[in-house]
Amino acid sequence: MSKPSSFSLRGRKALVAIKDERDATIVRRQFERLGIDIVIWDGGPKIDCRPDVTLIDDEFLPLASTAQRASLGRSPVIALLGTETPSRLKLVLDLDPASFLVKPLRSAGIYAALVLAFERSERTNELKQQVLKLEQRLRSRRVVLAAVLQVMHTHALAEPAAFALIRRAAMEQRKTIEELSAEITANGSLPRAAG
Repeated sequence: MSKPSSFSLRGRKALVAIKDERDATIVRRQFERLGIDIVIWDGGPKIDCRPDVTLIDDEFLPLASTAQRASLGRSPVIALLGTETPSRLKLVLDLDPASFLVKPLRSAGIYAALVLAFERSERTNELKQQVLKLEQRLRSRRVVLAAVLQVMHTHALAEPAAFALIRRAAMEQRKTIEELSAEITANGSLPRAAG
């Protein structure tokens, strides 16, 4: 299944927390045009939905509970800025917003803020996945290196020959090099079949 385009917003759900009724009306009107379902949040302790995006007025900050912060952290956040004081910006930055809008709101800019928020969120998630994969590869490299050193010492082989022996044994046993390397380091030697 392909991921939804950042430009296609129809059918998405937004959690909206806006204090000013004029700004809220502009957001509702624009979201209806874009086909976005709206859930209004009054800043209470519970957030009863899993939104695709959150628009939060900086007047709701700081968030009181850890549960609120965790709920907002699951979707991209668009901050609505009323003042640009360092203390207010610090509270907004604590949310790690994907985009922002300046109050008083106008209808222009809302679509761009949404697209930027979805695209930034997608790119951030991709980068997090890449980092996790690289960290896993780094951990597995240590295991492979330990296994190569073990085989070099046990069989009096040079590094390329020891690695080739491990690779051949992994292929024969239909295992990854990392899996076989973990077995070698745990057992202290190559499995007999590779001999």
